[in-house]
Amino acid sequence: GVPDIVVNNAGIGMAGGFLDTPAEQFDRVLDVNLGGVVNGCRAFARRLVDRGTGGHIVNVASMAAYAPMGSMSAYCTSKAAVYMFSDCLRAELDAAGVGLTTICPGVINTNIVSTTAFHVPEGRRTKVPGRRAQVEKMFAARNYGPDKVATAILAAVRKNTPIRPVSPEAYLV
Repeated sequence: GVPDIVVNNAGIGMAGGFLDTPAEQFDRVLDVNLGGVVNGCRAFARRLVDRGTGGHIVNVASMAAYAPMGSMSAYCTSKAAVYMFSDCLRAELDAAGVGLTTICPGVINTNIVSTTAFHVPEGRRTKVPGRRAQVEKMFAARNYGPDKVATAILAAVRKNTPIRPVSPEAYLV
């Protein structure tokens, strides 16, 4: 069958400046973060349109889509691309009665920091474990979990909200 709601949430972290990030790693972030969302939409958008009874697609971007950080160029670029792709697809699907919401979480306590690759100059590599621990501690102290994102997604789908920042800081930038 065809689902009523599709949630595309693809994301790997990548920290490091553009000049320090190998091209293949930059491309990998784009392939996963943007490509995963695009492929999810390819798998379901046509089916939702052809069914003719509406439906909703939720694409998870990030506040990083509109909050540039020099130390996260690959990640921010990938999430900005998800944001724009979602805007374009929303315009295309609207006439068919298929909604699309772009979710832009801020600092959410998940494992993204522990799995983020850090590409830094040789002389700064010894600082990575300490910096990672510091950011993980900040995310945990923030105590804003995925359950709050899920609640925001459900509310946004019910209201057919085009873009939904999630967490206070996602509204501030």
